[in-house]
Amino acid sequence: MNTSSFRAPSILRRSLLALALASSAGLSFAAGPTLLNVSYDVARELYKEINPAFQKQWKQSTGEDVTINQSHGGSSKQARSVLEGLEADVITMNQSSDIDILATRGKLLPEDWAKRLPNNASPTTSVTVILVRKGNPKGIKDWADLAKPGTSVVIPNPKVTGNGRYTYVAAWGSVLKAGGNATQARELVQKIFANVPVFDGGGRAATTTFAQRNIGDALATFESEVNLIKAEFGDNFDVVYPKSTILAENPVAVIDKVVDKKGTRKQAEAYLKFLYTEEAQAIAAKHQLRPRSPALLAKYAKDFPQVTTFTIDEYFGGWTKAQKDHFDDGAIYDQILAAGKKS
Repeated sequence: MNTSSFRAPSILRRSLLALALASSAGLSFAAGPTLLNVSYDVARELYKEINPAFQKQWKQSTGEDVTINQSHGGSSKQARSVLEGLEADVITMNQSSDIDILATRGKLLPEDWAKRLPNNASPTTSVTVILVRKGNPKGIKDWADLAKPGTSVVIPNPKVTGNGRYTYVAAWGSVLKAGGNATQARELVQKIFANVPVFDGGGRAATTTFAQRNIGDALATFESEVNLIKAEFGDNFDVVYPKSTILAENPVAVIDKVVDKKGTRKQAEAYLKFLYTEEAQAIAAKHQLRPRSPALLAKYAKDFPQVTTFTIDEYFGGWTKAQKDHFDDGAIYDQILAAGKKS
């Protein structure tokens, strides 16, 4: 007798029963979509908290599970990785030029990407500040103090990091804000960068150099990084707000070519829109990023001191022009470094 003819229906019934039980228990055999968020170096802790909040909201509203992976590094390095094929569904950066390049050179998204979401597609902002050793032994109060002989300042490499570029334009723009001219601004920046002992490839690496390796008298960083540094390395530092500093916008964008290829546009767009919700804005404020929500900005006012700021458009004509004038190969920043080596 061929017993297989009797076993097959029994096996089929058991399989169907297991499938029905799994379905009734809310389980799924099909993996949900996966998003990759390619971001700048110091945003990893923020998105570690943002991601599960979005996943919960998305599950409740759609019934779908979504996996979100993170990739972090120096902002320009990250942009180059995406240009070279890293399939980012979304990119969340700290300056628009690192997204512009994906539009102009890579044709991965429209050049008017910043118009697709509110506030130039920047759900949060920050400012560049100066972190010093506890008690501020060098008496650092403003950008000019970083230019003094004998002062060592840690700044990540402006050629590959948004953090470093923001420090550069913050110092340069502070001179113009005070009524100075471009020649004076260049002199200040040249003296500051001559005092940099090591150019790290990202904001997190620069933090490690300053806080863990105890190199430097000061660290130029984002306001949003200060509490993280104190939490990790102890309350051994003071924060100095310069007389004026740059307003750092944190733009975000869907990478059209990737989401259309993967079929994840719906989830990716919802993920970025979630960043503007009160829930996500509150998480951002907790991570010392200045929310766009007026109510939350007022609620957390003690965490965000009023400071005189200027924008990249105000003194540099936008990030695309600033990149060309200051940070492209052979531009002003390279000239400043070359002059410093000769002196």
